[in-house]
Amino acid sequence: MLASGGTDGTVRFWDVRKSAGMLGVLDSEDSVGLAGYNGVGLGARSRQRGRAHAAAVNGIVWTNDGRTMVTTGHDEKIRVWNVEVGANTLANFGPIVRNKSLSTVLPAVTPRGLLPTGQDMLFFPNEAEILVYELYEGKLLKRLRVPGVASSTQRAGGPGSRTTHHRVTSLTWRPHNLELISAHTDGPIRSWQPRTRMDAFVDEQEEAEDEDSDTEIGARKRKRQVLVDIHRDLTQQKVTYL
Repeated sequence: MLASGGTDGTVRFWDVRKSAGMLGVLDSEDSVGLAGYNGVGLGARSRQRGRAHAAAVNGIVWTNDGRTMVTTGHDEKIRVWNVEVGANTLANFGPIVRNKSLSTVLPAVTPRGLLPTGQDMLFFPNEAEILVYELYEGKLLKRLRVPGVASSTQRAGGPGSRTTHHRVTSLTWRPHNLELISAHTDGPIRSWQPRTRMDAFVDEQEEAEDEDSDTEIGARKRKRQVLVDIHRDLTQQKVTYL
């Protein structure tokens, strides 16, 4: 079975063994699906009309078990589908999704077995950042950003235009490793890995050092404020120091 996305917002299924083998389409308004005689789509009439997105579809990703599909479109929506019955699961990913690129935009789904069943995560290339979602509910878990790069691309040349210097173009998982790889229009290929206990320990040490520094600065500020109060009391005039 092959799935294709069209500029008319449709997602079609094809039987690659036949020259005219279209099996049906997805419909965003159908959250029930075609149950068939066995409850998982077999024997059901194929749906020949309907649109998955209100604008062009530029991304389709299957989960490893083939039961779930993720589609993305220029309507800036991410939809999760139960492929067995062709139903829209109605997962809501919120209003911060950005997808107006003419190129293909493919999210990355955590590989099978990496997380407990039902807790899969979706990584979406949202221009200059990567959005991490819970796959089946659409809950935003984290926003991955490259240090020193703005979270969204700057507009240039008027409304609707964007610079693409730091845009994320591709995401993939490194096989047999807990590591996400991303490609960017500014040239680099970056690696994203989960925080380890050693990372947390180093951060705690740095925070402790920062707190010590803040304590010294705070002591100097308090001494300065005492002098200001004394001077104001003596002169009975409001004194402002810049």
